[in-house]
Amino acid sequence: MTFSRPLFLTLGVVAVLGAASFGLSQGAPSAAPAKAPTVAVAGEPVLLELFTSQGCSSCPPADALAEKLSANPDLVVISRNVTYWDRLGWKDTLGKESNTALQQDYARRGLAGRNGVYTPQLVVNGSYGLVGSHGSEVAPSVKQYGSKSDAAIRVTPGASGGYAVALSGTGAGTAELVLVAVTRKVEVGIGSGENGGRTVTYPNVLRSERKLAEWAGGRASVTLAGGQLKVPGADRYALVLRQPGGGPVLAARWVS
Repeated sequence: MTFSRPLFLTLGVVAVLGAASFGLSQGAPSAAPAKAPTVAVAGEPVLLELFTSQGCSSCPPADALAEKLSANPDLVVISRNVTYWDRLGWKDTLGKESNTALQQDYARRGLAGRNGVYTPQLVVNGSYGLVGSHGSEVAPSVKQYGSKSDAAIRVTPGASGGYAVALSGTGAGTAELVLVAVTRKVEVGIGSGENGGRTVTYPNVLRSERKLAEWAGGRASVTLAGGQLKVPGADRYALVLRQPGGGPVLAARWVS
């Protein structure tokens, strides 16, 4: 449900602002997914980032869909819990300001599809936005926006538990290679707010992200040391090659 009253007027009411001020909408239409859609990926893996919140009543169906999509090895699915719904009375235990900032950057740049700052929002390769619970839209959006770049990431085991990372492609300006640390599965019992009393499972929850290198096209190599894969609480890692400031994602791949 979408509300037009300002957020500060009453608890549980959502703000809907203009694009310039990053309109917030918690009432994205939702539908409980019966099963994960079949998503065929032609070429490199595709990054799916779910912007979600424990304080969003529309989000659990999207979280469930993301969990099912995460079983596809050709998809790099990351849960990015945001912080702006904390003001409704329940502080998201997984929320990070960096997730909120990235979603705002995407909105500022302008995504194809459904742009804006809202939950649940699923962003495909940093280029296309859709309501995160709309499973029927995932496959066509991955097909259309999953192969926009010829960039590729290759990972091979290296010394002392590390990896050798090879980048290739023509590039499109300067991009950043980012190491993303996640926890594969987190179950949260939500104590109050719109989802109070529910237990929600979040797949591949972001714990940290760290810029490793810059890349402007061509062949390049980066050493990923074993010590960089010891982020507290994380048990899985991905590499994402993206243009800064909420730019498109050029390539993504799971490391472990």
